Amino acid sequence: MSYNTENIYILKCLHLIETRLNRGKSVDWTTYDFEQLSEAILEATGVTLSVTTLKRIWGKLSYNNIPATTTLNTLAQFSGYKDWREFKSSIDAVKEVTTVNKEKVHNRKWMYWLAGFPILLILYFLSSGNSSANKGTYTFSSNKVISEGVPNSVVFKYDASAAGTDSVFIAQTWDISRKVAVDKDKKEYSAIYYQPGYFRAKLMVGKRIVKEHDLMITSGGWVALIDNNTVPLYLKKSEFQKDKMIEVDAATITSYNLTLQPQAPPLRFINVQDMKGIRNDNFVFETSIKNDFRQGSAVCQHVEILILCKNDVIIIPLCAKACIGDLSLYAAGKAVQSNGADLSRFGCDLSQWVQLRVETKNRHMRFIINGEEAYALDFPHPPTDIVGFQYRFNGVGAIKDTRIMQDKHIIDF
Repeated sequence: MSYNTENIYILKCLHLIETRLNRGKSVDWTTYDFEQLSEAILEATGVTLSVTTLKRIWGKLSYNNIPATTTLNTLAQFSGYKDWREFKSSIDAVKEVTTVNKEKVHNRKWMYWLAGFPILLILYFLSSGNSSANKGTYTFSSNKVISEGVPNSVVFKYDASAAGTDSVFIAQTWDISRKVAVDKDKKEYSAIYYQPGYFRAKLMVGKRIVKEHDLMITSGGWVALIDNNTVPLYLKKSEFQKDKMIEVDAATITSYNLTLQPQAPPLRFINVQDMKGIRNDNFVFETSIKNDFRQGSAVCQHVEILILCKNDVIIIPLCAKACIGDLSLYAAGKAVQSNGADLSRFGCDLSQWVQLRVETKNRHMRFIINGEEAYALDFPHPPTDIVGFQYRFNGVGAIKDTRIMQDKHIIDF
């Protein structure tokens, strides 16, 4: 991609999107992150940008052309503008930069300039925004309607009377593209959380976040649900809690008039609770997983085990041995993909019980599968508390022997 003026605008737009999504540096994004971005863009604009298209724009795949105007319009709309022309007209800093460099810049100097470009962007976006958005003049808090369990409603209390003519929004999670407009002259807004988790709610004035706070929706034990991107289908505890095992089989799925073909429904097991200070830089996690459904689109038996942390996550993939060519491992800011690393030991026979153990000491993390080390890494993000787990299956799945330990502190699930 040649670095002409249009590319400078594109870089600004991409940086704005990364800042709004708050998923860390895009250099560490995995396929999962781009899938989440694609869904967020669809939700906000009604337009689908494929994962492949997004990867090309972000430089993850070879791409030597300027994106189509319709694609640029969609990116601009997701960033809060009417279209690409309006976005460009709102950016006046570029004109000054290109004027200064017009007669001097050649290829090597462009590279030096681009190296410092993220700093210029940060300074620009920090300095921009409506002056009415003085954080000290706003308040924002929340109260859960019930102490634990889902669905759960939350009443947000806010004071945004200082917003002036700017619009006011509340975002329930990190994903500010799903923000909801609220009346700046009112003081309360209620919303529903359909899944347990740890969230960072935000009060926004225009495009600026003026207040935010953390909110944890605990699960009250294990929750099993079918995730259909709207209101989940919650399964009864009597249907999935079996002695010391959590399991959903094909008979349970079909009893809800769901089919396993041609596309198996996304099954989730979630447990979110106070872990009494167990942190992700020093802990041991153990679990056993089984997924004996390997037909049709679920032939690869993909499973993801998420260790949920406060504003962070660890995502461990498992699959059939033949399918290890499309895996992504993520641990608190460190992303590893099978197209650039050997993740073959995450391939296993999931029709039998697979034992997973994660050992972490001083941010050095080892992933051990059936007694053998599959991978090891050091993660870059600051340590934070662990708050729960999520297992992702396609169609059916089972887990058992789940526990987390830190020193002599052991929690069994």
